Amino acid sequence: HREPPPFDQLESKTQMFQTGIKVIDLLTPYVQGGKIGLFGGAGVGKTVLIQEMIARVAKDHDGVSVFAGVGERTREGNDLIHEMDDAGVLDKTALVFGQMDEPPGVRLRVALSALTMAEYFRDEQAQDVLLFIDNIFRFTQAGSEVSTLLGRMPSAVGYQPNLADEMGLLQERITSTRGHSITSLQAIYVPADDYTDPAPATTFAHL
Repeated sequence: HREPPPFDQLESKTQMFQTGIKVIDLLTPYVQGGKIGLFGGAGVGKTVLIQEMIARVAKDHDGVSVFAGVGERTREGNDLIHEMDDAGVLDKTALVFGQMDEPPGVRLRVALSALTMAEYFRDEQAQDVLLFIDNIFRFTQAGSEVSTLLGRMPSAVGYQPNLADEMGLLQERITSTRGHSITSLQAIYVPADDYTDPAPATTFAHL
């Protein structure tokens, strides 16, 4: 996969990204080209909010959305496709799935594959892109499984020893360059509601 863009190519302007969801725009406004994390346990509505955001972006901003389903259920992917089709925004959305029954190598790479697509829309087609990753915890979990298969010594709580490096390689590529941006919205499952767990704690540093 690609390396993060050079420092001299980064865009430094700050501009608010209007989601069209009033409670978000008022209380927790998003920055265009920034990274937003939706932290929470199972069943609190992270995926539902992401689906609403995809529909809003396609209709209000006429932009492109890239969705990475990392380690999620097949049913959720099927429902998402039908909802995007019903909303008439499927032609403005790229969907990439590595479901929970897939090998860990597939689940580890699917977020990187989606990010490569987002970079293509940003760099080659000069568009502002919204990148959704659901769920970034599954990306970390897949990396842990790959690390175990490679025989590496686990670190804290059994996670891979290169957890911070893997997360950095993904997150550092999500940025604005040449006047065009990738804005990322990431659902982050918090195991046992423990915010000190290394997986969500490592993600905190990049948001």
